[in-house]
This record gives sequence, structure tokens and C-alpha cells, in this order.
Amino acid sequence: MLYQFFICFVAGIGAGLGTGFAGMSAAAVISPMLITFLDVPAYSAVGIALASDVLASAVSAYTYGRNQNLDVKNGLIMMATVLCFTLVGSWISSLVPGTAMGGFSVFMTLLLGIKFIVRPVMTTKEKMGTVSGGKRAVQSILCGMLVGFICGFVGAGGGMMMLLILTSVLGYELKTAVGTSVFIMTFTALTGAVSHFVIGGAPDPRVLLFCVLSTLLWARIAAKFANRAAPAVLNRATGVVLTVLGASILAVNYL
Repeated sequence: MLYQFFICFVAGIGAGLGTGFAGMSAAAVISPMLITFLDVPAYSAVGIALASDVLASAVSAYTYGRNQNLDVKNGLIMMATVLCFTLVGSWISSLVPGTAMGGFSVFMTLLLGIKFIVRPVMTTKEKMGTVSGGKRAVQSILCGMLVGFICGFVGAGGGMMMLLILTSVLGYELKTAVGTSVFIMTFTALTGAVSHFVIGGAPDPRVLLFCVLSTLLWARIAAKFANRAAPAVLNRATGVVLTVLGASILAVNYL
């Protein structure tokens, strides 16, 4: 039990920091840790990771929202589109053999971390405000279609895809991008977790509890720090966290 707690606590640190700083899905960190060190079945491990994501993303979104770093209106539009096109992507993926790309989100995490260090996002809220509401809504629908389809087709990378698109394509300021991303992830993770538990049955309750609490704790800490940090500091911190997490997950999976 002590060993279980230690593995879940360490997994929760990585998942929580990734969620609070960058809106990263906990599945990218928790799943490989549980599979490798606790021999948890892959399907159950993903369900536990998604369940851990729900509260961690919710508390992060609340923290970003309190600091006015959350775009609820366009977040809801993108969320609805992501959910719909995730189903479309999953259905098409089931018809095409050999499309599994398990390492997609890991490599994306690593590359995105390097990107934030080398080319930080310095967009301001004032510049964000120059885009009209109608144009932003259309952009949110189109980008939600892309993110949802890729998540469903590949099976991974939702949090990272959203952060990349929100900052690079939609021109969001970094804090607002992360806040909006974790807001969307709260609902997508809840949908995924419920479906996993309905289909695969209840997971190990101790592993689930340990992972949920650890991820929640560290996501709260990361979100509070991120909302107080200057943009340059937040970019570097986010980049370092993502780079370290990406490299660590690659090491766990392939070394």
C-alpha cells in the first residue's frame, strides 16, 4: 500500500503540475506510471487518469476564472465541437487499421515545452480584445473540430493540442489559454472517465483515490503560482515543466 501511494503521489505531482501550468491531460503522465510500476491494466489506467483530470482541471479552471483568465463563452463553443468531433475521429479510426499513435501526446508535450522556452507566448489581453466576437466564435468551432478529430483519431493529445491552438492559432494570451483549456478538459475528462468505468468496470479504489488527491493538490498549487507569475516567468516555468514531463515519460516508456 505504501508503494502504491508513492507511485500515485509521484504520478500526481507530474499530472497536477502539467494540468495547472499548461492544461495538459493527466493521462499523459498517470497512465504510463500506473501501467509500468503498478501493473494496472491499460484501459483502467486511462480511466483513473481521466478521473484524476476532472477535479484537477475543475479546480484549475476555478483558479484561472477567479483571476479573469478564462474565456467561458468561446470555451463552451470549442468544448461542444471537440466532444462531437472526438466521436467522429474515433469512429473513423476504428475503420482504419494501424492508426494507433500512443507516443503522440508524449512527443507533443516535449516539443511544446521546448517551444515555450525558445519562443514564449507574449500576447496581451488587449491584443486578444481586437478580435471580434463573431470571428472568435467561428475560429473556436473550426479549431474544436480539428482538436476533437485528432483526439478521437489518434487517441491522445487533447490538452496539448488545445493549448497549442489557443496560443498559436487563436492568439490567446498564455494564462487565458491555459484557463480555457482546463475548463474544456474538465468536461471532456468527465465524459471519458465515466465511459471507461461503465465499459471497463470500477478501478482499484485506493489507486484511484491516491491519484485523484495527489493530482488535485499539485494542480491547485501550480494554478495559483501560474496566475501570480509574470508572463515571461510563466512561459519558462511552463516550458520547463512540459519538457521535463515529456522527457520523463519517454524514459519510462522506452528505456
